[in-house]
Amino acid sequence: MRAQVVFDDKGIEINEAVEARKQKIEGDDAWAILESTGELVVGRGKKFQVFDPKKDDKEAILKVCLGRTGNLRAPTLKMGDRVVVGFNDDMYEQFVG
Repeated sequence: MRAQVVFDDKGIEINEAVEARKQKIEGDDAWAILESTGELVVGRGKKFQVFDPKKDDKEAILKVCLGRTGNLRAPTLKMGDRVVVGFNDDMYEQFVG
């Protein structure tokens, strides 16, 4: 996984990992993670978007954060007051470290 290589290269320690195929985080459970943050950064393909869950539309946020199965997209990182969903090289360079 490319994200793991980035973590290793930057010396980022993962405190908790959840296997997305085994533990589904859907709907209200996903929203509980996303709404608890001050800044939400979502990467899809070659683009990324920044949201404020306290101000931006819940449905619009869930639309980009949940995959086809309704599960929270991987990887999802919670770092202090920021949550990063998905993977994008530029996004990781700017927001992960």
